[in-house]
Amino acid sequence: MAIFSNFTCDAAVRYLRLPHRWRLVIAPRPSDDMLRDFIQPAIRAIPRSIVRRLPLCTFLLAPSLDGEDIASRWTETAESLEIAVSTEAAEPHDIALELLTCLGQALWERTTIAERTGWLALLRAEIEDGVNGEIDDGALLAKREILSSHAAALSTRRLEEYARASFAGTAAEYIHCLWHDVTVRTGPEHLPAGPLRKRIEFMTRFFAPNRGPRVIA
Repeated sequence: MAIFSNFTCDAAVRYLRLPHRWRLVIAPRPSDDMLRDFIQPAIRAIPRSIVRRLPLCTFLLAPSLDGEDIASRWTETAESLEIAVSTEAAEPHDIALELLTCLGQALWERTTIAERTGWLALLRAEIEDGVNGEIDDGALLAKREILSSHAAALSTRRLEEYARASFAGTAAEYIHCLWHDVTVRTGPEHLPAGPLRKRIEFMTRFFAPNRGPRVIA
């Protein structure tokens, strides 16, 4: 990741310690309000069951990523999982959610056969029930590709892309629920409350929350 190496190749690079002993590159340094009210609480909310699946995570928040019009990028090195998120024209809350979505993508790469099989079965049940909405824009776009034609529905590649996007977005929303109270968005493009509840229940079954308040009342 070029923009990451621009900072981490410097022997004098400085890091800020985050929960789970993860790190944040502080050049450029985010505002104290963003760190205190959004980044640190979001990271702290990640249950230990997920943290144990991931390597040391290092984050970078930058105005843009190599001048590209993308929200985030991540890669895994021998030392850590490096995640860079663009802050340009983005709200702090959305930045934290994008960071969690990247973690969800990395978690998907570490799922077991049982977890992937269960997730695909859950998605198939949603489609059979006529659920057209999704958890976020990325998953919605991938789902529409799947539903666009019979050939697309049979595409293993497109199914993998959809499963990955929907899993990552759901993992982020699961952690979001552990971070603070959330409101279910309504409308044809959004995932209805019933399917969303089943997804969160799936997450709690395979990635148990720490002891504390229930995720779903």
